[in-house]
Amino acid sequence: MEYDDRERMRLDRQLCFPLYAAARNVTNLYTPHLKPLGLTYTQYLVFLVLWEKDGITVGEICRKLMLDNGTLSPLLKKMEQEGYVDRQRSREDERVVVITLTDKGRQLQSRVRDVPRAVAGCIDLPPEKAQMLYDLLYELLANQDKTEQAKGETL
Repeated sequence: MEYDDRERMRLDRQLCFPLYAAARNVTNLYTPHLKPLGLTYTQYLVFLVLWEKDGITVGEICRKLMLDNGTLSPLLKKMEQEGYVDRQRSREDERVVVITLTDKGRQLQSRVRDVPRAVAGCIDLPPEKAQMLYDLLYELLANQDKTEQAKGETL
């Protein structure tokens, strides 16, 4: 292996590692706030989507959260068993499942209202740097989405 290859293969040269580690660390900041409510971080994200727009399809939730159906379906089933959501087949297309919040799911929003502020308080970045990071991460996601679309068009 050439010197350049060895340099490229160093952990501290990988963009993926700080992204991975930072994502894990930030996700872990939510645990003490969500665990007492019996929620996982992924369930919390689903709730954020549904509190923004209730009565949407599983596919729409998958797209918003960038998750696949195989990951989301068991989670939604558990949320239904816990009484937070209803899952109903669409009348127009039996293959489509629509997710709606129950009263219990809607009421949960007031119990987690302070979570974003509490977690943000644990992230030691000035507001302008936090905004810059936010913008860069969404730019990265948009670029990846464009790349995936281009790959799909060439297949």
